[in-house]
Amino acid sequence: MHKTLSNPPNPWSSTQIEYDLGEPPEVALTVIEEEAKSILSENKSPDIPFRYSLNPYRGCSHACAYCYARPSHQYLGFGAGTDFDSKIVVKVNAAELLEKRMRSRTWVAEPISFSGNTDPYQPLEASYQLTRRCLEVCLRHRNPVGIITKGSLVRRDVDLLAALEVAAGARVFVSVPFADDDVGHAIEPGASIPSQRFKTIRALAEAGVPVGVAIAPVIPGLNDSAIPEILERAAEAGARRAFMILLRLADEVEPVFVERLRASMPLRAEKVLRGLGEMRGGRVGDKRFGHRMVGQGPRWELVRQVFHLHCRRLGLEAGEEMPTRPERPDGPLAVVGQEVGRVGRAQLSLFGEE
Repeated sequence: MHKTLSNPPNPWSSTQIEYDLGEPPEVALTVIEEEAKSILSENKSPDIPFRYSLNPYRGCSHACAYCYARPSHQYLGFGAGTDFDSKIVVKVNAAELLEKRMRSRTWVAEPISFSGNTDPYQPLEASYQLTRRCLEVCLRHRNPVGIITKGSLVRRDVDLLAALEVAAGARVFVSVPFADDDVGHAIEPGASIPSQRFKTIRALAEAGVPVGVAIAPVIPGLNDSAIPEILERAAEAGARRAFMILLRLADEVEPVFVERLRASMPLRAEKVLRGLGEMRGGRVGDKRFGHRMVGQGPRWELVRQVFHLHCRRLGLEAGEEMPTRPERPDGPLAVVGQEVGRVGRAQLSLFGEE
């Protein structure tokens, strides 16, 4: 069941979230509340390192020009461009569905990835608190979680995430593709600016939550030269691990990205597109499993070497650019009482610890 709100909440009016650059943008959101039928998505892609993901929202007002999730909005009858940024579907019963699933006798504790599609800490989370309520369910059932976010709102939940880390395991990666606030704001206009994200890393680390930095995506000619600075600032803030992926542009995403790039950085646009072609064998994207998130050729190899060199220098555990799903261990797959089963602890290694 869908219900379009005639008077949706202003995501910037909450005291729990602040806009980073002057006055907040004029809000022109369409918020659609949905009674979802299920909340966990099971991944079957061989180059995605988690089995289950949870997305309380569809669409994302962070409005990142490169977002790979944009085509998913077309399944709802919306566009992959401004519709994705401004027509947000809210799964109001997310926590209840997760509680029901975890109470099922068939559920085996495995890490759940928050943000497999859109950011769980986008601005509307300040009003709806769906991500927090789902994390509370995970804590009650001692189920490990992994989170990838750009949102500074995750700081609100450091107490909850710290408790989850003790009870079952929690890992957070803060996505920081850019070191420069102005460049970041141009490409990710609704997201927290980079300088705020380093503060988020520090807040998580100081609370005892294992945290890493994701340079995602690497955009040649735009942020590849900033990789050492991003890693150094993240390590100084308390990050313990890092990973990176190369920009991948689906057919529906390419025009959104190119239009934003040319409008905001006209003198750099062609350089960026040429650089991407160098790393993609003359293409701007590659849909093949195992190739979607990595590049090829000498320029990509140089980026890899720089990334791993600085990770070693800074003591950061470097994640593989193309992680694979580990084999299930032999032994029982069930959870006994409140103890996390072997499957859950094994797959927790995907977020950096075993």
